[in-house]
Amino acid sequence: MIRFEDILQLSIDERLDLVEKIWDSITDSDDPLPLTNAQRAELDRRLQAHAQNPDEVETWNEVKSKIQRRK
Repeated sequence: MIRFEDILQLSIDERLDLVEKIWDSITDSDDPLPLTNAQRAELDRRLQAHAQNPDEVETWNEVKSKIQRRK
């Protein structure tokens, strides 16, 4: 088993490479992120809403500003 302390001894580039490999191992699986039926339905609803109105978007700065105002 790899210890967290051992990972911290790696360089930043090595840690980023490790994170990428871990993420790839998750997303390459048959069901990378198990979702409930409700979560899948919500994602489908949002994709459909975007497809119908692709210009109704917010920039990252707008989203970030909303989040910061909530704090």
